[in-house]
Parts: sequence; C-alpha cells; structure tokens
Amino acid sequence: MFGHGAPPTYTVCMSIPRIAIVGRPNVGKSSLMNMLAGAKVSIVDPTPGVTRDRVSSLVELPGDKPTDPVKIVEVTDTGGYGVYTAEGARFDDAGEDLSTLTSAIEGQIAAAVERADLILFVVDSQSGVTALDLTIGKLLREKLLGGRKGSHAKVVVVANKVDDTRWEADAVEASRLGFGEPMLVSAKTNYKRRDFRERLYEIVPAAGHDAPTAYPEMRIALVGRRNAGKSTFVNTLAGEERCIVSEIAGTTRDSIDVRFEMDGRSLVAIDTAGVRKRTKFADAVEHWAFNRCLLAIARADVVLLLLDATQEISGVDKRLGARVLEEHKPCAIVVTKWDLVEGRKNRKGQIVTAEDYAKYIEDELKGMTMCPIVFTSSVKHMGLQEAVSVAFDLFEQAGQRVTTAKLNEIIRRILDDRGPSSRLGSQAKVLYVSQVGVLPPTIVMVVNHAEMFTGQYERYLMNRLHEELPFGEVPIRLIIRERQRVELSELKSGRHRAETIAAREVPEFDPIKRKKKWLKQEEAEGNSVEFIDDADDDLPDIAAMEDWEDDEPAP
Repeated sequence: MFGHGAPPTYTVCMSIPRIAIVGRPNVGKSSLMNMLAGAKVSIVDPTPGVTRDRVSSLVELPGDKPTDPVKIVEVTDTGGYGVYTAEGARFDDAGEDLSTLTSAIEGQIAAAVERADLILFVVDSQSGVTALDLTIGKLLREKLLGGRKGSHAKVVVVANKVDDTRWEADAVEASRLGFGEPMLVSAKTNYKRRDFRERLYEIVPAAGHDAPTAYPEMRIALVGRRNAGKSTFVNTLAGEERCIVSEIAGTTRDSIDVRFEMDGRSLVAIDTAGVRKRTKFADAVEHWAFNRCLLAIARADVVLLLLDATQEISGVDKRLGARVLEEHKPCAIVVTKWDLVEGRKNRKGQIVTAEDYAKYIEDELKGMTMCPIVFTSSVKHMGLQEAVSVAFDLFEQAGQRVTTAKLNEIIRRILDDRGPSSRLGSQAKVLYVSQVGVLPPTIVMVVNHAEMFTGQYERYLMNRLHEELPFGEVPIRLIIRERQRVELSELKSGRHRAETIAAREVPEFDPIKRKKKWLKQEEAEGNSVEFIDDADDDLPDIAAMEDWEDDEPAP
C-alpha cells in the first residue's frame, strides 16, 4: 500500500506539431479525426454536445514520395462550438443541467486552439456556410478563440461532406470565410482523402528533435464508476484542465489519451467514461462510451481501477475488476478522495485507517488480492506519483521472461509437493512447459491428461506460480494442452512439426477482429444489429454489456 508523498513533477509531451480541429456541431469533426487517425478515436453521433473534452491522437503523415520522411503530428478533436446540448435534452436523466458545462467545453476548445500550430476549421459543404460558421471565423481572425493569449496559428478551412463531384461547387462557398481556398474532403466516403492528406503534409511543419515517438513506453487505462475521480487524477498529473471535471456524473464520453514524460520515461494515461448499470444507460452514446472503456482496457498495458473512498464498493466495481482480470491486465487499485475519509469514524464509531480499508477491498474484490493498493488525493497531490510508479513496476513484472529450465524445475517441485489426483488412479505428467509470451506472461504446459489440471488444482497451480515466479502482482495466462499422438504418415511428411509450432504461438488479443467475428455470427443467425453513423469498426461488446445488466446491492 502507498499513500503520502511529495507532489509529483511531470512533463506533458508537447514538442511535436499540433493540429486542432474546430467548428460548429455536426460538421464531421470527429469523423475527420477518425479518418486521420485510422481508428475510431472519437465517438461519432448526430447529437450535439457528444464531444466535450479534447480528444488527441498521434498521427503519422506519410509523404507523397517514398523518400519523404514521415511526419508525426498530434491531432486534437474538440467539441462543437455554440451548441452544447440537443434540443429538448438540456437536462440529463438525473435532472442535472448540462448547460452548466458550456464554459468548460469552450475552455477546452480555447485550450486546443491556443496550443495548436495549425487549426483545421471544418464546415459542412452540404448545408453551406451558416451564421455560426461566420461567428467562429470572426473569432479565429480576431484571435479571440484561443484563450487569453489568443492563437497565431495558421487557419485552414476544411469543407467536409464532399461525398462526390456534385458537392465540389458548393464546397467552394467556404472561401467567403476569409481563410483562402478550402480543402475538400469527405471523412465518411474518403472522397479526396489522398489529396487532403498530401496537402496537410505540406502545410504541417516537421517535428523537433525532441519529439516523442508515436508509441509510448506504457499505456495506463483509468477505469471506474462515474465520479470516481478519473478526470481529476489526469488533470492533476497534467497540471492543467486536460479533461472536464464536473459534479455531473457521466461528463466524460470519449476515452482520452494524455501523454506524459516522468523521469525520462514516456507514458499515456487513458481517461475513460465512468461506468454504471447497463439498465440505466440514458442513450446510445452512453453505450458507445461504455464500449470505449472496454477497448481502453484491452489496449492498455496496465489498468488503474479507481475506487471512490466516500462510496461503498458496488457490483459495477466488481465486474470492472473481473473484466480486467479476464483480459489478463496488470492492475493497481487506486483509492481516490482518501483525504475525505482518513481519520474519520465509520458506522461502528471506529477510526478509519488504510489497513482497515485495504482489508475491506480484499473482502469485496476477492479475485484481486494480488493487486497493489494505492491511496491518493488529487486535491492534496497525495499518492499520485506512487500510483504511476506502481504502474511502471507492474509493467516491468509483466514483461519479464523465465527460462524453460527454471520453469521445468519449478513445475517439478510443485508436482512433488502436491500433484493432481484422479479417481481412476491415473498419474499426471507434465511433458513440456515454456513461457511463450509477455504482457501478459503466458505459460504453456503440455500434459498427458488435461482434465486433471483443471478446477481446484488449476487454482492451486496458479497460486504457486505467483509465489515461485517473478509475477507476484500480475496475472499469468496459463494454457494447458494435452499431448496428441501423431500418425505415422504425419511423421514421414513432417506436417506435425508445422502444426506444433503453430499451436505454440499465442495470437495477440484483437478487440476489433473479435467484434467483427461476432457481427458475422449475428448476421448468419439472421439477427439485425444497428450502428451509429459509420462507426462499424466499433462494434458493441454485447456480451460484456449483458454482464452489467443487474447490479448487486452495496454491502
């Protein structure tokens, strides 16, 4: 357990060229962001106010010629300026006034513009230039949209939704905004996509020598219930309002990547949407936000499960923890808002201590007893540095390799102490054992009778491996396979060797392929599935959503 510590010092990676995407709602900013990133980074939905925070992604821009160097840029998607709630949807399902987020959303837009080296002002070529477009253009020309300092970045108009040649003449109307000839593109159909990327490559300056690489050393996903303090945690690390923090639950929608450098090591903190019971989801956007949270867990190297110290652990917290273990992700449990609880009395009149709360966590999250616990307070800058340090330790543990000789010695000792038993009197034998992967540590055991190594003995074996191997605080993926006899014809042809090599290879988890496979199965069975806009790569994890159907009562 960790708690008090000096205020951490971090550096947000800002040395590469930065592109800010701005414009009024529903002009295709998020679709343009996804097109440049080559992935579904931002949630796409026709409802105004879906995007609230700054959503950033590192993008590689290749040149027109093979000899041209690749330019790495940071592209930031912002909320639509001017309209922040849908018509008739000013209040959420809890009765909170969403219009109170207006100043925070505009602050996020201003921060993105102020830090940008290039501003992409997106307009809708099919609906033409509107009064709100003219207002945004005036603010950009007069340097009034970039906060106190304003912005001196170059502004380029992007006429989006030019789906074919019929809309090219309408897109030229955007020239009246006063920023020169617009760039034509359709983020939905990819019309003129190549021309758009080539022109963008010419405009964007080259990155400096101290620019970070496109792939950070470690990715940390922050997950938890709504209002657990995830955005405040990220903002405290960044030293700025990187994510909108509000008392309104469910403020964060997208999964937001924020890059840092800590003691010369690079990392990405992924702020995710807060989770609640599926039956309480207010709209389709919340379903997509929930799915983004699950994808963030899948692509993270380490997960920080945030628990609000002022709230009791619920079924949602338990299912989130189970999801993390299912993905075999190293996890640290971060208790937030500890300054509001430490030293106070519980219902029994006893002083609450860190040891008591850690015991409470172990009792409620039984499958996560190996996970380290860190007590934090973003307000008092307590425990934040320890939480990141613990994440790096877990990352290093999960990346270690153990030699085959040592593994065989450990397995032999475990079997001598206690081997699996069978009612039929069969003797269990381990024929081969080896570590075939890291992150997570993956161990393959080839045995004579696989059924003898399941159930209770598999749990015993896993506990002993955690004790004997340098993976005491990270999950181990244990694959138990039974030996297969080879026919004489296969021995002569050598075909069995290729099959053995293929069997030892453990494919990496790919959430997109898994969801596409699920979609094909649904279509084959005649089931209909509806998706928002063109976000078909973001297929919803229906099985996971069903797990959140009914919440358990709080203890």
